[in-house]
Amino acid sequence: MQIAQNSVVSFHYTLTDDQGQVLDSSEGREPLVYLQGVGQIVPGLEKAMEGRQVGDQFKVNVAPEEGYGVHHAELVQEVPREAFQGVEDIQPGMQFQGRGPQGVINVTVTKVESDKVHIDGNHPLAGQTLHFDVEVTDVRQASEEELAHGHVHGEGGHHH
Repeated sequence: MQIAQNSVVSFHYTLTDDQGQVLDSSEGREPLVYLQGVGQIVPGLEKAMEGRQVGDQFKVNVAPEEGYGVHHAELVQEVPREAFQGVEDIQPGMQFQGRGPQGVINVTVTKVESDKVHIDGNHPLAGQTLHFDVEVTDVRQASEEELAHGHVHGEGGHHH
C-alpha cells in the first residue's frame, strides 16, 4: 500500500542539521506514527512521504519554509526581568509561555543580564534546513474513528 491522504504511517528517522549533527532520532525507540495529510509532521517531510511504501528508505532535505519556518528577527526580544515574576533563577535554555498578538507563544531564554532577559519566540529549528533519513515501516488505511478524531489510535498512536 502506498502512502496517501488518510494513511496511518509508521517510520523510523534520523534528523540532522547542515553539519551532520543528529538533532533527533527514533533509533532505539518505536517508530513515529502519524496520519498522512493532516499536518502532524513538517510539510516538507509529509510531501516526501506521499507515494512511498513499506520498506522504502530515503533521504530528504526540507527547506525552512517547509520545516519549522524561517527565522523571524522580530521574535527575538529583550524584556525586563520583572516580566518573569516568581521565577528565581532564570537561565539560558529555559522555556516559557507568553502572550503575543496572535495568542500564546513559546519562548526560549537566550541570555540573562542583571535587569534584562533575552528571549526568542522562534522554533529552535527555525531557519534551518532539516535533513531526514527515513525508513517506512508500516502503512495502513486509517479507521473511521481515527479520521473523525484527526489522529492515530492504538499501538504507536493515541490511546483514549
